[in-house]
Amino acid sequence: MEVLTEIAKDVVVPSCRFLCSYIYCMIKDTVKFQSNLDILEKEMKDLLVVKDEVEKETNFYRIRKEVAEKVKEIGLRKEGRPHLDDLVVYHPKHRGVVEIPGDTFNQDQKTSSKILDDIMRQLSDDGIRRIGVWGMGGVGKSTLVRTLNNKLISSRHPFSIVIFVSVLENSEYMKNVQKNVQKKIAQRLNLEVKAEESPDEIAIGLCSRLKHEEKFLLILDDVWEEIDLDKLGVPQPEDHKGSKIILTTRSFHVCRHMSTDVEVKVAILNDEEAWQLFGKNAGDVASSKDIKPIATAIARECCGLPLALVTMGADMRRKEKVEQWEHTLKELQRSMYCPPHIEEKVYQPLKRSYNSLEGKMKYCFLYCSLFSKGFSIAISELVYCWQAEGFLDEENYEDSLNRVIDLIENLKDSCLLEDGADEDTVKMHNVVRDVAIWIASSSEDGCKSLVRSGIGLSKMPIDKLNDNSLKRVSFMNNEIVTLPDCVVQCSNASTLLLQGNTPIVKVPEEFLQGFEALRILNMGGTSIHSMPLSLLQLSELRALLLGGCSYLEKLSPLDKLIKLQVLDLSATSISELPRWMENLSNLKHLNLSSTKYLETIEAGIISGLSCLEALDMTCSHFSFRLKRDRVPKEMACFEDLKCLKRLLNLSIRLEGIPCLSSEDISWINKLKRFQFFIGPQANSVPNKHGKRMVLSLSGMTFNSEERIGPLLKAADSLHLKKCCGLSDMVSIDCIDYFAGLKSLSIENCSDSVWQGQKGNYDPLPNLEELYLRNLDYGESISELLNHLGLRFPALKSLEVEGCSKMEYILSYGYFIEVLPNLKVIKVRNCDKLGDLFSYVPGKLICPDPIVPKLRILELEWLPKLRTFCRDEETWPLLEQLYVFKCNGVRKLPLTAQNAKKIKEIRGESQWWNALQWQDGTVFDDMASVVGEVVVAAGRVLCGSIYSMIKDIVKFQSNLDILEKEMKALLAVKDEVKNETELAEREGKVVKPLVTKWVEEVEELLLKDEQIHQAAGLFRQLFTTFAAFPKSEEVATTPFPLILNDTTKYESTTIKYSSAFRLNKMGREVGE
Repeated sequence: MEVLTEIAKDVVVPSCRFLCSYIYCMIKDTVKFQSNLDILEKEMKDLLVVKDEVEKETNFYRIRKEVAEKVKEIGLRKEGRPHLDDLVVYHPKHRGVVEIPGDTFNQDQKTSSKILDDIMRQLSDDGIRRIGVWGMGGVGKSTLVRTLNNKLISSRHPFSIVIFVSVLENSEYMKNVQKNVQKKIAQRLNLEVKAEESPDEIAIGLCSRLKHEEKFLLILDDVWEEIDLDKLGVPQPEDHKGSKIILTTRSFHVCRHMSTDVEVKVAILNDEEAWQLFGKNAGDVASSKDIKPIATAIARECCGLPLALVTMGADMRRKEKVEQWEHTLKELQRSMYCPPHIEEKVYQPLKRSYNSLEGKMKYCFLYCSLFSKGFSIAISELVYCWQAEGFLDEENYEDSLNRVIDLIENLKDSCLLEDGADEDTVKMHNVVRDVAIWIASSSEDGCKSLVRSGIGLSKMPIDKLNDNSLKRVSFMNNEIVTLPDCVVQCSNASTLLLQGNTPIVKVPEEFLQGFEALRILNMGGTSIHSMPLSLLQLSELRALLLGGCSYLEKLSPLDKLIKLQVLDLSATSISELPRWMENLSNLKHLNLSSTKYLETIEAGIISGLSCLEALDMTCSHFSFRLKRDRVPKEMACFEDLKCLKRLLNLSIRLEGIPCLSSEDISWINKLKRFQFFIGPQANSVPNKHGKRMVLSLSGMTFNSEERIGPLLKAADSLHLKKCCGLSDMVSIDCIDYFAGLKSLSIENCSDSVWQGQKGNYDPLPNLEELYLRNLDYGESISELLNHLGLRFPALKSLEVEGCSKMEYILSYGYFIEVLPNLKVIKVRNCDKLGDLFSYVPGKLICPDPIVPKLRILELEWLPKLRTFCRDEETWPLLEQLYVFKCNGVRKLPLTAQNAKKIKEIRGESQWWNALQWQDGTVFDDMASVVGEVVVAAGRVLCGSIYSMIKDIVKFQSNLDILEKEMKALLAVKDEVKNETELAEREGKVVKPLVTKWVEEVEELLLKDEQIHQAAGLFRQLFTTFAAFPKSEEVATTPFPLILNDTTKYESTTIKYSSAFRLNKMGREVGE
């Protein structure tokens, strides 16, 4: 304890003096801002070391718990005195937390530390009883919960016992999960399990024993399937108040089936953390001048997966030859690096996830490895391919799409796939893909694959390709110049992927002759001018994908490919569809999008495709005329499409607005998706329009006789661009046609959308997205749409850009009193905009916020903008605020209450420094700003440091309580000891457990002097901090954080100059 006293004298008093004298001047003194932060953090860390040392030296929290236990154990009395028959401890004493040996992570791994902190907070939340920790194999789930368990040894927690069980150890173990888990729990509880006991009998004993625990924490690591807690013998945490369960798993399904309250996904490491972990295992050689660039690339190939980083780092340790590192890197890039120890330590553990898949899901998973590393695979392409391969039993595209999405979500839940870079795409983690390639390269169940995609090959290796056992072959995204001019013996291959090899200009006649079982051929993105006649010999071909072959002008006859279901001719240079195409009687999907030279489609070709389900002609030059009598007989027209009974998806351009009959409306309503582009300039819609039924009109001039209502009624998205006469677009008595719209975009139009009178009828009750761009009339949206009773009850997203005459967005008071679902507002380049909302004078205005659910607000280049809302109004859920070139704004709709929700604010320093807060003061003296950065760190630091001090003060209070409890325990111990001594004098044998109890209590009481000294030390600390700001004052901090206007960071960071980042305690953590 003398050591602790010396530490306290050297650290605590200077820390207190520093805090009292520097905490607020630090905010103002920006010249010394960084150095003060470093000093402050060091002092506070030293202060916490004292607290931790006291905890460690005195085993404070364990002692408190054991004191309470000892009092409780001896609490049974008869006639006011302890009775030896009652002084029986029914179970041997267990330690509350037992250290689990193995790797743990350190605090430098910010990603893992943040997750650990989140879980520690959840353990204190009474509303959370079951926590699911999930993530891909090797990402560090076991390390995380092992670190958590060991941290609980020295941390304050409410559990009388923490039980850590590793569920899966080997394949044999899985045969009887329940009984093996029961044995491990029993062992931790010092319960004997007899070999002849059944799982049900064990469960009864465990349940009875655990119910005697005040609160327990059960950590189930590496769970692969649902575990029934009742059959296991574990009381349900809902019934055993305060008890909790943490489970780790690779599958989100397990979390779902075990009814977790919170699911925590363990993310891969960022680049900095990955390099640190790799370097730690690789040693100093990885940082040498010549090797470091290669070592960095090798670490990057591991894609932040800790298991791979640790294993690869250890594999490269003490390898000092640059050539060795270069060879390893090349092999990794080619997905060909698999020495025995890598296979054992990385591939085999990850393969367990593959083994857990059922049925055709394994085939679907392996199929994704055919695509290049990091490639975002379009889900629509997987539908075509899996359908052609026979993985799907569904007949039509819509059902197949639903099935594929379900399969993909299951694979994502198992951490075998992840979201791609673009919407509706997926991709594989690099290491998972390597494992899949490794599995498929030796698979004997009909899935053997040869994958050489995206590795820079200029020549196809014939020796590898001549293999009749191959099922799938991928050479996509290479630099292959020529294909073999010979017959390749690959008779069982069903998939051949060659897309992305731009140099290929010709497919030799003999090359395809050996692929007689081929079902999928992808030559997209090559420079071929034609396809060989040998293509007709591929009688099993289901999908021919030639998208992006920009030099392809004509197709050889394919009419003999009677099993062909998918034909992709997108972005080719074809000028007409050949007549033989009508003979493709099984064709389901025809992609003619971006065919900019397509001018001719003869009548009968498309209408002859009786099985056609999807026709995509987005951005095609060809425009369908409306009536047969208006076009030459040999040309296809809009009416021809009605005979396609199976058509579900349609995207075409029309020369004008069709006059629809009831029959026309009927078949249009049967479509699952459509995009109709009407007008000479209509070819595409903004990316924002993700709806299923899109109507785009561009360059149109409407008149009162032209009615679009019937077609509009079927749409859920309307895009208007460069249109005139919008007021005549639809008559007011047909206004209900707009009721189904969910998305509306108006761009470069010259007058109001439609005329109308103010009324109580809202024509857009279901509108969720509204986009206005480059409109040169109307001072508000209300005026643009002529009031028409608009209330926008369903509006979620509002974007306004380039509306030069707009003075405010919406008028509050007539029809709009609240926008209950609006979450996103983005306004740009509106020169006259002075307010976001206008409030009707004299109108009784509700004090509630007009946008109660607003989360994102982005404002750019609004020179006259002054206010967001009324002074008394706040937006309770606002999370992100971006303000650029809006220097007239002086107040933000934030208070101490809703400021805690803010995750990010981006803006210029000049704007930030001029802001006024609720009390009217301007934070001129807060801090000067370096570059484009806004610093509000002072108050953030106050809050963070105060929470640390609060923890110490609370600890001191607990020490005082413990002193009193130990005094009470001393009295009970003396009474019990006297009773046992009396019994021995009378010739009785004292039960061993009672003797042990007395010994344990005496050991505890030996620490009484240390506890007394610790209490005095921290009482002095408490007195020193008496003048520190109260927590309520700290809580009124305007913002948790402020960020610059160029880079987004997590909510725990503050951007400071261009050289380094600071966390809330001011530590430098790197760019």
